[in-house]
Parts: sequence; structure tokens; C-alpha cells
Amino acid sequence: MISETYKAMLGGKSVIRTLSEFATKRGAQIGYENVFDYSLGNPSVPVPQEFTDCCIRLLQEKDPMEIHGYSPSLGIQSVRESVASSLNQRFGMNYGPEHIFMASGAAGALAHAFRAVTKPGDEIVTFAPFFPEYRPYVEGTGAVLKVVPADTEGFQIHFEAFEEMLNERVMAVLINSPNNPSGVVYSEETIRRLSELLYRKQEEYGHDIFLISDEPYREIVFDGKTAPYVSRYYDNTLSCYSFSKSLSLPGERIGYVAVNPACREAETIVNMCGQISRGTGHNCPPSLIQLAVAQVIDRTADLSVYETNMKLLYDCLTRLGFSCVRPGGTFYVFPKALEEDANVFCQKALAYDLILVPGDTFGCPGYFRMAYCIDTEKVIRSLEALERFARTEYGK
Repeated sequence: MISETYKAMLGGKSVIRTLSEFATKRGAQIGYENVFDYSLGNPSVPVPQEFTDCCIRLLQEKDPMEIHGYSPSLGIQSVRESVASSLNQRFGMNYGPEHIFMASGAAGALAHAFRAVTKPGDEIVTFAPFFPEYRPYVEGTGAVLKVVPADTEGFQIHFEAFEEMLNERVMAVLINSPNNPSGVVYSEETIRRLSELLYRKQEEYGHDIFLISDEPYREIVFDGKTAPYVSRYYDNTLSCYSFSKSLSLPGERIGYVAVNPACREAETIVNMCGQISRGTGHNCPPSLIQLAVAQVIDRTADLSVYETNMKLLYDCLTRLGFSCVRPGGTFYVFPKALEEDANVFCQKALAYDLILVPGDTFGCPGYFRMAYCIDTEKVIRSLEALERFARTEYGK
């Protein structure tokens, strides 16, 4: 008999992927350049040439067994050293390679982090709006995901609702800043308040509460600012990172878990990740890609296009009367729909070849997400369609 669990999931296909597939089919009819596809968060800027050059050089010069063989279960030692050194220099930390576990992107990093600090029946708390795949990621471990309602004033943390949800079953708190889908960067004040609360609750409950920080958009921050590095504020932090966005490498599936050296049993957690890999078949990310990212560890793709696109869209949305928190980073904006049901709103937008994602899937009904990781020229052309949609359907 096939698995009824995964068979049932076929009826709950990702809304984002469904809309992306619709956009592709529509593009085949009218030309994809005429479909304003804001569905999928797929980086739109090219990988740095240095990364490509590194890959070519490695392929030409290295022993094939080194670049094509299995890496050690925790990752290649020299790569772990490079990651630790970079984090120490950038954020004033004191990681060693023993605190770094190489993973298959942020998703792989999260899969390991969840299993390392919970057991079936434990609770993990996150905050709306949140990346919808968190739910199957967490449920696949046997843990339970609890979602704190959104603070829609600024999309920081709704602390009153969070405190009501905390209890002795909570073993981990999951945050994502800069945030998908809101584009908001948690302020230092928010991170400090969260840390202080978790320290108090650890003492009250008599057990560790781990902070799992999902950080794939850490480098995409606007207005010349930087995102607070969460591990600097809370000892029991596991940072989960991906090079997918910073280097425009989503297809290469490479990232890491960085366990704060001050975390209880930090080295044990990293070694446990190696054993978790054995149980999930999620082990040994590509050796070639590990070695290449280590060579460009502090480089990024040209991410400036995302800030340009954000300003164009934010200015247009606010001019048309949308309620919208200005993104501080990522390549997403999350306005309030012009009617109560964002699903109906987004369905109407399809007639204007605007592909928008309703906020229900992010735990925030009434809002919608636009992933503006597309060419700026296309963003500019989409503004006329957005204005026509708002004017025709809602009199804006």
C-alpha cells in the first residue's frame, strides 16, 4: 500500500508552484514577457563570474575524486573553516569549524536543526507571515508547528500573542529575518526583546529553548543597512543559511547550520546533524559546490536590482492606495488586498496577467505577496497593468 500521508498531500499542492505553472502556460500563449509573474522567489540576477571561474578552475586542476567524491558527513573541513572564519569576521563571533554543518540549502539546514532540538510531540513556534513550507518541514519530524498571529502594523513580532502561546512543550522558536513574505527585517529591539523573553522562559521551564534562525535573505537588505545577526543576542541559536539568494545559486542546493559556540552542547549538535543525515538521506551536499562557495565566501551577486524593483513597486502600490509595509530586504513585498478575500483578489488579477500569491498560504489572510525578482524592465511594464487592475476592479 502506498503512503496515505503523502497521497493526501497531493491535494494540497503549493499555491506558489501552482501559480508559477499557470504563468508558464499563459506565457506559452501570449509570450512569457507579457506575463507579470510575481509568484516564485527565484533569484533573477546572474551568479558572480568569480564563482563560475572557480568551478572551472576546480574542474581543471583538482583531483576528480576530491571534487566528485562524497564529502565528509559534516562537510569538507576547509569549507567549514572558511564559513566559520567569515562569520567571525563579519559578526564578531567565535565559531570554529566544529560549529558548522554543511547542508543542502536552507531547507536542508532547517530539516537538521528541527530534528536536533526536538522530539515527536514537542512544539516549535513561528510567526505569521511565514514561509508555508515550514509546516511540512516541521510535521515531518513529528513535532508540532504553532503559529503566532501577525503584527500587521509593522510585521515585527506580536509579543503579547507569543507569550500566550509559550508553554513547557515549546522546545524551539523559528524566525525568518529578512522575512519571506513581508520583506521586513526584524529590528535589533525586536531581537533583544525576543532573546530576553526566551532566557526568562528557559529558566521558568527548566529546559533549553532553541532559537532557529532561517537566514537565506541575510545579504539582501536595503537603505545601506544590515540585518542583526541573531546569534549575537541569544546563546542557544542555530543559524540556518543558504547561498541560494546571496550568490544566486538556488539550483546548487548549498548552505549550512551554524551552531552558536555558546549554545549548550554545540559540538554535539553538529555531530548529531551528521547522524540525522544518515536517517533522512539528506547527506553530503556536492563537493564541487562546497569548494567553490568557499572561494567566494564573502562575495554576492549584484543584489542592487532588488532594491530598485522594490522602490518601483512600493511607490506604485502606495500611490494606488494599497496599505503596505515598506520592505527592508528580500525580494518580496506584502500589501493588503483591496478586498477582504485575497484569493478572490488574486484570481481577478489573473485577467490582467498579474500573477500574485494570496497571503492565506503565509498565515496572513487578506494580504498578497509579490516576488519582484524579475527584470526591472518587466517591473516597469507591469505597473500599467497593476494600475489598470486597481482602477477597473476597485475604482482606484
